[in-house]
Amino acid sequence: MEFPTLETKRLKLIHIDHQYDQAFFEIMSNDTVTEFYGMDSLKSVDQAIKIIDSFEDTFSKKQGMRWGIIWKETNAFIGTIGLNNLSNWSKRAEIGYELHPDHWRKGITTEAIEAVLNYAFHNLGLFRMGAVTFPDNVSSNNLLEKIGFTKEGILRGYLYQDSQSHDALVFSILRTEWVEDV
Repeated sequence: MEFPTLETKRLKLIHIDHQYDQAFFEIMSNDTVTEFYGMDSLKSVDQAIKIIDSFEDTFSKKQGMRWGIIWKETNAFIGTIGLNNLSNWSKRAEIGYELHPDHWRKGITTEAIEAVLNYAFHNLGLFRMGAVTFPDNVSSNNLLEKIGFTKEGILRGYLYQDSQSHDALVFSILRTEWVEDV
């Protein structure tokens, strides 16, 4: 399967390759970005390279896909969004994303999530999309609920970051709640 490119009014969601190593590192080494990520901030570009390699490996195994978010206006790489824990058999995945702080509060993440949900429900035929967040990540939690995700509950000790385990909230949206023509 060829990696799909998605497009919205302001964004291009593209295959991430090594031309974006430095830009990805700059985002993922920012403590503001990773505060609620479930992963410590990156310390070297080599770590970014390994993660980008893991995106490719996950896609080739059909276990997930990660798009780079390109801001069309400047052609800048400003974040990523992807499907984690993809199970075509079970018709489900979890969505995850991060964005450079310079682009927060502009509706970019909403636009990217909507494009990925449309692709996942229409093209992949998934039925359930989950999302896992830190309870303190109020912005992300509110965003998910605004889009139509339902908060299902707490996963105790689910995320490990900063040398400790943290609780997580789990959200979901079903195809029947997103797609009108089901």
